Amino acid sequence: MKNILIHGLGQNNQSWNETDKYLKEKGIDAICPDLFEMTGNLAKEYTTIYHAFSDFCNGQRDKLNLCGLSLGGLLTLDFVKANPQKVNSIVLIGTPYKIPKALFHIQSLIFHIMPKHSFTKTGCSKKDFIDLVNSMGHLDITKDLDTVTCKSLILCGAKDKVNLESAKLLSRNISESKMKIVKDSSHEVNIDNPKELADIIYDFWCSNP
Repeated sequence: MKNILIHGLGQNNQSWNETDKYLKEKGIDAICPDLFEMTGNLAKEYTTIYHAFSDFCNGQRDKLNLCGLSLGGLLTLDFVKANPQKVNSIVLIGTPYKIPKALFHIQSLIFHIMPKHSFTKTGCSKKDFIDLVNSMGHLDITKDLDTVTCKSLILCGAKDKVNLESAKLLSRNISESKMKIVKDSSHEVNIDNPKELADIIYDFWCSNP
């Protein structure tokens, strides 16, 4: 079984460093791909990133345990819908149930006035980041949720009020799912409380070998 941790929008693969360290202490190895490195010089749009991510996952010889935060959760959902035979289990963290188009529009306007250096840690340029946000406005996360039949864990940070209702809706509409709240954390659970997150992921993966 291969374990893959997928970072969120505004993060990079190093955002998983602490969580990955705690998992390794428990004897669990995970792969933490960088979504923006995957696409190379191609346009940083959701479809481009998804195809690169899908190729990466299908290139693994074993079945997969996927754990994605925010954007990583969206990619995880799209992949498991298209490739159910390839996935053993999924963990979705801070993943929206519906794309808040008005909020995305406001965020895009804010990103336009932010300095370029603010986007350095994401691994892509300011333009690429804005293009990616704009390309996600059409996504329909709710489509075909009933086809997701693998064991699923829905997580949300205790302080992530924006995505709490989304977590409940995802859990309600994915048949083999459970939901947990991660204490002392907001949206970026892998940064705010990596040890608690690692404990939860470890228990879930070990119960679904």
